[in-house]
Amino acid sequence: MNVATEQTWPAKRMRFLTRRGLSDEQRQVLASAAQVTFLPMENIGEQGELDCSIIRDIDDVRNGYTQFFDGDVLVAKITPCFENGKGALVRGTLNGVGFGTTELHVLNLGNEIEARFLYYITVSDRFRRLGEAAMFGAAGQKRVPEDFVRDYRVPVPLLAQQRAIANYLDRETARLDALVAEKERLLRLLAEKRQALITRAVTRGLDPDAAMRDSGIPWLGQIPAHWEIWKLGHAASIGNGSTPNRNKAAYWTDGRIPWSNSGVVNQSEVIGADQFVTAHAVQECHLPLVKAGSVLIAITGQGKTRGRAVVLSIDSTINQHLAFIQPECSRLRPWFLRWTLFAAYDFLRSISDDTGGTKGALTCEQVANLRVPIPPPDEQSAILDHITVSTGRFDFLQSAAKRTIAIIKERRSALIAAAVTGRTDIGCAG
Repeated sequence: MNVATEQTWPAKRMRFLTRRGLSDEQRQVLASAAQVTFLPMENIGEQGELDCSIIRDIDDVRNGYTQFFDGDVLVAKITPCFENGKGALVRGTLNGVGFGTTELHVLNLGNEIEARFLYYITVSDRFRRLGEAAMFGAAGQKRVPEDFVRDYRVPVPLLAQQRAIANYLDRETARLDALVAEKERLLRLLAEKRQALITRAVTRGLDPDAAMRDSGIPWLGQIPAHWEIWKLGHAASIGNGSTPNRNKAAYWTDGRIPWSNSGVVNQSEVIGADQFVTAHAVQECHLPLVKAGSVLIAITGQGKTRGRAVVLSIDSTINQHLAFIQPECSRLRPWFLRWTLFAAYDFLRSISDDTGGTKGALTCEQVANLRVPIPPPDEQSAILDHITVSTGRFDFLQSAAKRTIAIIKERRSALIAAAVTGRTDIGCAG
């Protein structure tokens, strides 16, 4: 293709390409719509996807939510949704109108800009990079200001060329998105097979000819007849921690004792820490000193964290969102326990207390009462070796798929950036 330059097109601020008020047609839509689409942030994708399945009575959402219409462009304003590319061209709403999260900028288009072309502008690397730099607010709550969006200078070719560029990007991004979807399906399949392999190893063992017996535990099912079953509380000490007052320097300044939060369960093993507390904090806040070789399990959280476990390979203390399981029996090997808790994940989630859809929680008592299989030590060692070798193959394939996805997404981003700035000459044929 021919190469052009960004300077070949005039540029206008976004405020001159969009409208602030409603059109007569939009007022009519609002007047006649009894029900509308509702969009929480989770129903807005990072590749322009919209899930319009939630329907609300318009009187229930008219106040306190963001209003938009088919044909508008949405841009997430809050971190990390903005940086991740959340936004969409609105299409397919019930009655042509919707309401949703207040964390959206809504661009109501004028006559000089093609909706799809503007959407691609808002997901371009330059727009997202400059918007991230303009964010304000406290960490974790930073937002892109409206003035940045309204003052952003948009290159504006003729409408026919905008449509040609949008058609080109629709085709090319759809092709790349299909490749990503294929790799993501592979990742899900690998994760399922990996989980099945681990679960079978820690609940059935490696000997296909071993005599089996019913464990009497629904999540566990049949186990080798010679395996024992113990309550965790009979084989380990169990407890949780706390978070010392952040405003008290004596608890944190020059601290040397590792302090772990629930994020560590997303690792395979805790081998270090990025936060430390003082001995003074340990004493005054009654923090547990957890020994290396223990297992940590997340006991609170709305996402997938609650119920996940990790081996602790350093001495550490922990916060209130974690429980420690510190073996007091030589037969309870930490890595075998970790993988057993992995197999019991769905059961642990099901027994955690979830009242009204806020934050579910496991209790230390529930963890202590959990009954787990304990094979002879030599079988545990063989099972762990089997898991290490077998999951290594899955991990290699997963890493390769993730690298491919990253490369495709980089290509997608570069494709959009070149097209909407004129560096790729699409022409007007579309």
